[in-house]
Amino acid sequence: MRHAFQSLAAAMLLAALLPDAAPAQMAGQGHGMGHHHGADGTGHDEVNMPGLRGLDALPEESADMATLFRNVRTFDRTVSNLPNGIRTVTASDDPEVMAALLRHVAEMITRVEEGRDPQVFIQSPTLDVFFARGDEIRTEIEITDDGIVVVQTAEAPDLVEALHLHAAEVSDMAQRGMAAVHERMMTQRPTN
Repeated sequence: MRHAFQSLAAAMLLAALLPDAAPAQMAGQGHGMGHHHGADGTGHDEVNMPGLRGLDALPEESADMATLFRNVRTFDRTVSNLPNGIRTVTASDDPEVMAALLRHVAEMITRVEEGRDPQVFIQSPTLDVFFARGDEIRTEIEITDDGIVVVQTAEAPDLVEALHLHAAEVSDMAQRGMAAVHERMMTQRPTN
C-alpha cells in the first residue's frame, strides 16, 4: 500500500483517513500505571502528562503525543540528512500507535504550513523557526508498508540546519521516551 501526499490539503486528507481514537486513548488509559510524585506540581506526572499540553494544542493532539511517548518501544525510525533537508521513515508495529503517529505528523505539518504554533510545554525551541517560516519548507509525505516517509527540504541553510536538528531531537525522544520528556520539562526555557 502506497500513498503520497504533499502540502496542507494532503495532510488534511491523511488526517481524515485515520481512525479517530485519540480521545479514548487519553481518557483513563494508564490509570495506576506510571508515577505521580511532586504533589506541588513540580514532579513528573506520567498519567496525565501535563508537559504535552500547550496554549494552542487540542486535547486530542496531546493525547496522541502521550500515546507516542508511552509506546516508544514499538517504533522503528530511520533518518537520512539530505544536503537540503531530511528524509525520515517511522513506523510502529502497534496499529493504534501507528494511527496516532500518522495523525500527529499530519497535524504538525498542517500547523507548520498555517503558522499555528501549539506552544506545547516541552516543545523544542527548534520548532519556532518552522512555525515562523513554514512557507519556506517543502514537505512530502508517503505512507508505505515500511511506515510513514516524510521528506522535508528548504533552501535557506538555517532552515536545513533546523530540520537536521529537529529530526535528531525526535529520534532521541523516539529512543528514550519518557526520559526525554522529563529532560525536556526540566530544561525548557521559561515563557514570558
